[in-house]
Amino acid sequence: MPNTLDLAKRPQDTRVVVAMSGGVDSSVTAALMKAEGYDVVGVTLQLYDHGAAVHRKGACCAGQDIYDARAVAERIGIPHYVLDYESRFKEAVIDRFAESYIAGETPVPCVACNMSIKFHDLLHTARDLGADVLATGHYVASRVLPSGRRGLYRAREEERDQSYFLFGTTQEQLEILRFPLGERTKAETRELARQYGLAIADKHDSQDICFVPNGRYADMIERLKPGAAEEGDIVDIDGNVLGKHAGIIHFTVGQRRGLGVAAGSPLYVVRLDAEHRRVIVGPREALKTRSILLRDVNWLGDNDIDDVLGDGRLEVYVKVRSSRPPQAAWLRRGALNYEIDLVDGEHGVSPGQACVFYDTAEGQARVLGGGFIKSAVGMVDVPQVANKARASVA
Repeated sequence: MPNTLDLAKRPQDTRVVVAMSGGVDSSVTAALMKAEGYDVVGVTLQLYDHGAAVHRKGACCAGQDIYDARAVAERIGIPHYVLDYESRFKEAVIDRFAESYIAGETPVPCVACNMSIKFHDLLHTARDLGADVLATGHYVASRVLPSGRRGLYRAREEERDQSYFLFGTTQEQLEILRFPLGERTKAETRELARQYGLAIADKHDSQDICFVPNGRYADMIERLKPGAAEEGDIVDIDGNVLGKHAGIIHFTVGQRRGLGVAAGSPLYVVRLDAEHRRVIVGPREALKTRSILLRDVNWLGDNDIDDVLGDGRLEVYVKVRSSRPPQAAWLRRGALNYEIDLVDGEHGVSPGQACVFYDTAEGQARVLGGGFIKSAVGMVDVPQVANKARASVA
């Protein structure tokens, strides 16, 4: 009998709790584990219920998806539990998402959900159910290292790789987590769904931000935080006031469309000054970042991060957005926290996003960890421009 989970115990003696969202990937994970002879228990977390989102394409963890997860569990013959995590999800993910936008950041709620809900709260639930491992449908790989510990790696199919969203996984969590789809393609996953006779074989993939039913983040933030959308100035990088805006929550760094000001050449959001309610715009070259200051760094390397860095720096590859390929960089200790120097620079780096480190030696793509972007230093000194703008209207 196969044992794809790298465990010493026989499959029939191994309890696997599967996080079932109602989508294709987690459903196939559960069916695959059952087919390989494991003692499988399915768990679905109800995270929100928007009414209109119940049957919306791209939603997850609500309404129809819970029904789909239950139907899959019945089809493959495993016990299935639905746990109400709505209040916890609102506190740990939705509220923090809104607060981050109000602070002028661009948050990544999937990272927060993985760190606080799936790989913290759900992991405790899995242990309470007697699980040897918790399996999910994420496209990421977990492999045993020569030291006996487990390492986190990018998925086989680069277009599906979700390692960016899992950088906050701790070493302790990696020991119990398993990702059976990491070495498979999406096409292979859907084919397995058909072979197992699962009705969701052709179901649409979930969206990144599942809890915003209409895609209008600002509307949701205003409902959660009345008065958050305060008016302010739109200024250029020379400090000139170009117009007014209806709230910085309507803008993100790198945005070009919908600025509401006219100019002879394209303008982009370069920086958001939440304290003074200013949107700073400029040409594309003003978006280029050379250095990044990080906060809340999680390290998954073989040795302590400070021992690895010493008084020097470490060559790594980093992703500052999930859709961007890894690029060459240097990781070093700064005066306050860890910092990243980008070899070629990057456009549109925003506070609140994640910066994930990879080791690509010998063709591998191991996740070394990552952190959240606290601030970015650009090629154009935008902070001075912001100060000038403040002085001009003082």
